[in-house]
Amino acid sequence: MKFNIQSKLLLTRLSAVSKVISSKNAYAILDNFLFELDHSTLTVTGSDMETRLTTTMEVQDAEGSGSFAIDVKKLMDLLKTLPDTALSFEIDDNTLQSVIKYINGEFKIMAFAGDEYPEKSAQENVNTLKLKPKTIINGLQSSLFAVGTDDMHPQFMGIYWDIKPDMIVFVASDSHKLVRFRQTGIEPGIEKSFILPTKPASILMGIIDKNSEEDVQLTIDDGSATFETNEYTLSCRFINGRYPNYNSVIPENNPYSVFIDRLTFLNALRRVSVFASVGGMIKVSLKSNNMLLSTQDLDHSTSANETLQCEYDGPEMSVGFKNTEIIDVVNNIGSETIYLKLIDPARAGIFLPGEQEAGADLLVLQMPMML
Repeated sequence: MKFNIQSKLLLTRLSAVSKVISSKNAYAILDNFLFELDHSTLTVTGSDMETRLTTTMEVQDAEGSGSFAIDVKKLMDLLKTLPDTALSFEIDDNTLQSVIKYINGEFKIMAFAGDEYPEKSAQENVNTLKLKPKTIINGLQSSLFAVGTDDMHPQFMGIYWDIKPDMIVFVASDSHKLVRFRQTGIEPGIEKSFILPTKPASILMGIIDKNSEEDVQLTIDDGSATFETNEYTLSCRFINGRYPNYNSVIPENNPYSVFIDRLTFLNALRRVSVFASVGGMIKVSLKSNNMLLSTQDLDHSTSANETLQCEYDGPEMSVGFKNTEIIDVVNNIGSETIYLKLIDPARAGIFLPGEQEAGADLLVLQMPMML
């Protein structure tokens, strides 16, 4: 087999595919990229058995067809040091000795038989729908930061897709905070739900162009999903388990609203947090059109407070939030202003963007700390 390809193109595509590959694989063959040449079409695959990412490229001067696997680390280390130049790959069909050439050099590496690479599982009982890239990216960006990391609760270690005939709801929670992002104005036409693990969700954000007009095809079966773009195909297994009823934990009526500039609020939180203990609390004290942020670290004799102007006409109230969590919430709401809706210091606060995008409905719930 022989083919030519530009090094920059190959590096760009392999960099994306390499993010799927685990540093500790159960099978040695998974430490390699799978290359499949079919006339002038080159397909490259990476997998960790749970997630599989494939990219397809056109190559020049191709001869022969077949498959082979090459070590990920060696090939990536080589490509990262090369200039943008034409590369020639020559693979001996019998010995799998592989020669990579460019204008100033030649590199030899032993490949492995492509048929040793695990095949993709067949999908059964499938539903297929087409989604705008913006729909997927907005849902993932809004919710990914809230995904849990506790493997004692695996159902929280992914983003819950609740697909309805007239909308998709993206939900994520770590049991302290919860994000619900509803994307309306679309018509999936089916009812389906699944939990997408964090790893493929992060990879998906990297391979989808939010501004593209080309639809992403989503194919769902009983245990996995496949996302197809013009350049990539990502397949992944779902997280098993029942996702809790997220609507039941969202308060229906938090009557007291704080309206404030988001960046002003965020920067003040960051300054005050410098003086908080590790995992410490920031107290938010409210009175008429006034917010006081305060914290202290008794072990190191530090404290801080800062006063902000806001719109608030409710009763005087103080509520505590974990410093890192409230910063995370405010940082991940992409609007100029923000609403904080409260009912009392012991119950969850609701954070909302001051301005919602058309067809978007973002809500973030954050549990308080006891004062």
